[in-house]
Amino acid sequence: MRFAYFLSFFDREDPTRELGAAELEGVADIIATTPGLSRGLLFAGVQEVAKYYPNDDTPPQLGMELYFDTIEALEAALARDGHLQALVGCEAVRALAGAEAQQQAMVVRRFKDTPPRSAEDRSFCSYLVHYPGTAEDLNEWLDYYVRNHPQVMQLFPGIREIEVCSRLDWCGFLPWPRVNYMQRNKIAFADVAGLVAAINSPVRAEMTADFNKFPPFEGGNCHYALQTRELELRRDG
Repeated sequence: MRFAYFLSFFDREDPTRELGAAELEGVADIIATTPGLSRGLLFAGVQEVAKYYPNDDTPPQLGMELYFDTIEALEAALARDGHLQALVGCEAVRALAGAEAQQQAMVVRRFKDTPPRSAEDRSFCSYLVHYPGTAEDLNEWLDYYVRNHPQVMQLFPGIREIEVCSRLDWCGFLPWPRVNYMQRNKIAFADVAGLVAAINSPVRAEMTADFNKFPPFEGGNCHYALQTRELELRRDG
């Protein structure tokens, strides 16, 4: 899983809005039948965790992270006639017609992976952080980050995934605005309670201490708690 495609929709007018099960299922069906997809995650925002980072944006009403082993497979899915064009007319996306959309493809670095062993394992809580700005020296910044910050994340109690993504040039023709965030990272826990326990543990102070050692950058970061569903892929699409 070397590449990931992120797509998110933020309803700024009604940030606590939730999509219905049928709307989410329509998105899940499209994702699950994507040719070349190696893993598909469907996200819905968890509002209750935002109080721990009150200056952050509220999480998206709908999001996804789609993994591909090759850039060619990713770009084929996003092509003018690609499979993921079906998202444009699906019920959930129509319901969010006035929402702010963001899309980006990125390179994936995995530092911890806990594959699901049961159907229950396919539902968990992710914590996605993005850095939308720029670094004084991006090479130095990323080098420091990947050599140090994931090692501190490993100390969180109950952590099941650690991932760092960085930007790349990519071809795609879904109609929504692109972003070019310099980096995203994601950690995951069994449930929301596990995430809350982790970010209130002493490890959070260690994360802050390491954050303060980052090479110079601007633009800050944002944190989103996301109820996550790992989709069972189907090859009938």
